[in-house]
Amino acid sequence: MNIPYHTPLSPDLQAQAGITPGQPLAMADQVRFSELDSLNHVNNAVYMAWFERLRIRYVQDWGLADFHSASAPRIVIRSGNIHYLREMLMDEDYVVTCGCSGFRNTSFTVNQQLWSGGTLRATFDCVLVLLEPDASARRAISDAVRDRFTMIDKALPQS
Repeated sequence: MNIPYHTPLSPDLQAQAGITPGQPLAMADQVRFSELDSLNHVNNAVYMAWFERLRIRYVQDWGLADFHSASAPRIVIRSGNIHYLREMLMDEDYVVTCGCSGFRNTSFTVNQQLWSGGTLRATFDCVLVLLEPDASARRAISDAVRDRFTMIDKALPQS
């Protein structure tokens, strides 16, 4: 399959990669030699870097973060769970996905997946919390972002 790297993938391109239903944000890349461990598998820590790279793009695209603004909220991971399902090897194309499944006033749950060759290879689910820039208090998620979570991600408010 010929998939564009470092570019948000349409639902059609996601379907071609075996990802159905399509996710709110998905991007492709290829395993590099520097990401391998001594057993020639992708190092476990690399999965976290891949998930973080897309999660950062997600919070920027959804209007949650502007890393050039002193007034932007801090976004921190409160908790997270990763599941390694199948190894990744040199030169494999992969797609990382990201979407919100639920939100509260100042926090939201993100679900991420790693796909390669139409096979789910790993998942990472985490709760993110918005803080004031100086971390003195929590910051509320804006109505515009809440609307985007609901309309695009199909996320539900949580109590």
